[in-house]
Amino acid sequence: MERIEGNMLYTVPHYYRKFQCTASACTDTCCAGWQIMIDDKSLRKYKKIPGAFGNRMKNSVDWKEGAFLQYKGRCAFLNEENLCDLYAEKGEQMLCRTCRMYPRHIEEYEGIREISLSLSCVEAAKIILGGKEPIRFLNKEDDREETYESFDFFLFTKLMDVREAMIGILQDRKESMEVRIGKVLAIAHDVQRRIRGEALFEIDQLLERYQKEKNRERFREKLEKIRPKSRSRYEIMSQMFQVFGKLEVLKADWKPYIESVEQKLFGQGEAFYQEAFARFEREVCKEERWEIYLEQLMVYFLFTYFCGAVYDEMAYEKAKFAVASTLLIQEMVFASFLSHGKFPQVEEVAEIAHRYAKEVEHSDTNLKRLEELFQKEKSFHLLSLLAVV
Repeated sequence: MERIEGNMLYTVPHYYRKFQCTASACTDTCCAGWQIMIDDKSLRKYKKIPGAFGNRMKNSVDWKEGAFLQYKGRCAFLNEENLCDLYAEKGEQMLCRTCRMYPRHIEEYEGIREISLSLSCVEAAKIILGGKEPIRFLNKEDDREETYESFDFFLFTKLMDVREAMIGILQDRKESMEVRIGKVLAIAHDVQRRIRGEALFEIDQLLERYQKEKNRERFREKLEKIRPKSRSRYEIMSQMFQVFGKLEVLKADWKPYIESVEQKLFGQGEAFYQEAFARFEREVCKEERWEIYLEQLMVYFLFTYFCGAVYDEMAYEKAKFAVASTLLIQEMVFASFLSHGKFPQVEEVAEIAHRYAKEVEHSDTNLKRLEELFQKEKSFHLLSLLAVV
């Protein structure tokens, strides 16, 4: 991807402008269930609001924390019709930055802004998962200039090249999804070795090797050899689910939900799980529509997070996050399949994916904790993940 020196480049997925808030019709309003932080500029405006509404504002904000107060888990300005009284009374210009932007998510790099829709919004999730065509990315430039004091642009360009190659592999629908995801993991693993060894110049050759036609069959054969030698899917996935007990809980209904999923999947023992998953594979996983769901999830997570490795050099963990998140969401859909036995429609997958994203993506504590667990937990090692993709 080229950019003109001194210009700001904006990149969005092609579906970006399709989003429209459903307001009171939303099945899980973004104005409840989590803390809504207020930017300093908005706080200064809110302090100047006069009259009765100004008094209400003073009593509806935690001024020390810089956040809206909540009543029974709902923002103080969310009315009984699930509409915002602040918006109704004062207009869009008085919304804080969080409320104006959501569900838009911005990743910032020197001279580049990458903007996506957040999977944690159920309507955005339907758009992300509902598209049948491969995701494309659109670019736009303006003349805004910006300089970071410390930014490794060479590393960033290599990460961009790797991500582009990964997305290309994920969107190659002639290949099975397990091979596509497995190849993404393997590339990230090998790229991380080059980063640690300060051998970024080797990355171009590495990507060429993975993309050669003659290496495709060789990789499939390697993947087939790994599975029989690995621990069972039941053991790996049940241990992967243990990470949820080590994360910050954002919504009160999340813990009982995830416990019910675990009981449904793993509570009846390995024999039941293996038989049930074999049926899920036959009736769901082999279908093209299901593979498209997984492709869109993987592309979403990689686009959103992978190039953030420019700041911490943890490219492998970013790829693991994409893979583990996709696998965990798939497992939650599997649990739902056990209840109704039907192929999951986009609304169902979007509902499950948005619940996961709302718990994980909107907590810096959880994102950091997951990266730590990916490094040391056996179930997130390369061979374990390759065994269950």
